[in-house]
Amino acid sequence: MTAANADKLADVTGIDPGAIEQGATIKSVYVYEAPVRLWHWINALSITVLAITGYFIGSPLPTMPGEASDHYLMGYIRFAHFAAGYVFAVGLLGRIYWAFVGNHHARELFTLPIFQRAYWAEVLTMLKWYAFLIPAPSRYVGHNPLARAAMFFGFFFLSVFMLVTGFALYGEGTQAGSWAERCFGWVIPLMGQSQDVHTWHHMGLWGMVMFVMLHVYAAIREDIMGRQSIVSTMISGYRTFKK
Repeated sequence: MTAANADKLADVTGIDPGAIEQGATIKSVYVYEAPVRLWHWINALSITVLAITGYFIGSPLPTMPGEASDHYLMGYIRFAHFAAGYVFAVGLLGRIYWAFVGNHHARELFTLPIFQRAYWAEVLTMLKWYAFLIPAPSRYVGHNPLARAAMFFGFFFLSVFMLVTGFALYGEGTQAGSWAERCFGWVIPLMGQSQDVHTWHHMGLWGMVMFVMLHVYAAIREDIMGRQSIVSTMISGYRTFKK
């Protein structure tokens, strides 16, 4: 929209012409389909429950007073952890399925064009942007190249590791013959012993916590300082580009 047209429309509507001209430059593109958005928020909730309950499983609360049979606090914590683990696992399987049947943005989480020079050039651009070395980033309809690498290595790989080690420990509790022990019982002898798996699983918890902190920071920062919407996109599905 030209400045003259903005002035003419402002005379009719009574709205500031600068606001009209700016609004005309905003473009929206549908990026994330409903299943992807639903998975994202359910996944965020399950990770929150897993992190809190996992911390208390690794560092239990002080002994409760009175008769032990009167309390089931750790039992409830463990149940919440196991239930959230199932939700997390089923959600990831559903997300993998949607990568095949959804739009091409749904596949970005599981693919990385590491052999394309242009991709690494854009990763460098985003590193400069996050380091405050350039005034503005490039525009991306889906994940930006740096976020894509972070999601692939920092979330997907770590999620698979946490599920494998988590179900191995779960299978140890359900004992020999259970589906978890049959499918993941090989993990414990591979990593040494049960305590080794516990230790690595607990370290993975802190790795996931660090990823979530960086993810939330980058999303809010990009919404404020970047050239496109981030947080609202995962609610509405539409990415809005600003002038």
